[in-house]
Amino acid sequence: MSPNRQTARPDPSPTTSVQTLGLAAVLTMLGAVVVARTRVRPSEEELLGAAQRVLSAVLPQERSFAVGFWNGEDLPAGVPEPTARLILNSPESLGRMLNLPLDVALGESYLRGDFDIEGDFGAIVGLADTLDPQFTPAQVAGLLRDVALLRRGVSVKPPKPLAQLHGETHSRERDRQAIQAHYDVSNDFYRLWLDSRMVYSCAYFPTGTETLDAAQEAKLELICRKLRLKPGERLLDIGCGWGGLAIYAAQNYGVSVLGVTLSEAQLHGGRARVKAAGLEHLVTLELRDYRDVPAGGQGEFDKIASVGMAEHVGRRKMPEYFAAAYRALKPGGLMLNHAIADGLGQARVPMLIQSGNFARRYVFPDGELLPLWETLKHADAALFEVRDVENLREHYARTTAEWARRLEAREDGALATLGEERYRLWRIYLNACGYYFAHGHLSIFQTLLAKPDERRRVPIPPSRGDIYADGRV
Repeated sequence: MSPNRQTARPDPSPTTSVQTLGLAAVLTMLGAVVVARTRVRPSEEELLGAAQRVLSAVLPQERSFAVGFWNGEDLPAGVPEPTARLILNSPESLGRMLNLPLDVALGESYLRGDFDIEGDFGAIVGLADTLDPQFTPAQVAGLLRDVALLRRGVSVKPPKPLAQLHGETHSRERDRQAIQAHYDVSNDFYRLWLDSRMVYSCAYFPTGTETLDAAQEAKLELICRKLRLKPGERLLDIGCGWGGLAIYAAQNYGVSVLGVTLSEAQLHGGRARVKAAGLEHLVTLELRDYRDVPAGGQGEFDKIASVGMAEHVGRRKMPEYFAAAYRALKPGGLMLNHAIADGLGQARVPMLIQSGNFARRYVFPDGELLPLWETLKHADAALFEVRDVENLREHYARTTAEWARRLEAREDGALATLGEERYRLWRIYLNACGYYFAHGHLSIFQTLLAKPDERRRVPIPPSRGDIYADGRV
């Protein structure tokens, strides 16, 4: 149990006055059990009994999912109408899942196919929020014996990471490797489940009835309006992806755009889209690091957009990131920084359960999520003025849920493109993100920053009314 979270408990009675231990303490002891395993394999009947006892003791009684075992037996859900089913595919499954930290062990087990999830991923992903059983010393001893039995003879081979990165963390070369590991897997793969513009960032659902395509267009329109784009201005798009924002801004606002990315696959796909749209005279996409954006004199760009890119910068490089953007911007210019932020997860879930290392190892190599206050601190230190902040957390919950639904609907195409393990990686990542954003573990903020001119002026209206005037966003 996290020290930041208080849970009311009934007064002890004569039958419950024995001192109990929380899950965090049990997990600490579990570490020794995980290491001290032997190669003698128990019988399948012994493993089934141990698995049933461990899960019955640890899982909440009123959980909304059932557990299916490899032999066809079930541990029923605790509600009349369960929303999901966790399926253990072999006698060794639970033994491989019980490693520390649990988020890494469970993620790796899913990639290997040790278990499957039918129905609502959130019902199972959300266990960390409610998993707070209390055990007597006798119960702890029994649990440790069962875990030792489940771990006996189990060999755990981690899946292959998304990439083997080399060099200093967040150096130019290593950042290029990390970006290409995630984004260069296949344009055809991303095309299966993204919208028609291939916008790989939080969509915006102003009425709640939008399709994914309409919501992504609304997001692009919202960004352009917040930046108050005008014909003839120069826009720098840091982390331009497949060119969705660059193309939209040029088509609808008459600006010229330089988009930069470290992904070769995105660059080639984006350039093809720019050419198909007949916008080569307005949009230029380049393979370039944000630190190498040209900046002469008082800056070259009227406006800057950075959408879904700051997460890759890293805490240590945030001062350099904002300093580079500030140099590239003209006095009086605006920058919109759209980035995921660390939410409540680390404050209320023990690190032994939720370390965050699975995503850094298998999804976004070297990715770092900062809390909002820290991002604003770095922007302020670079002399930016913070003019507006908007949290789109619920919008990203819906976006990732929609992405997951579309990916699962195109499972055959995903398997043919990337194979079983990569498909499972994106499936668990997207579904887990849907839960984390919906429940506040993660947030996402659009922050409007200004570089005041020599008279400390910023050319924006006195209210946000112009952004929402016609009801389009």
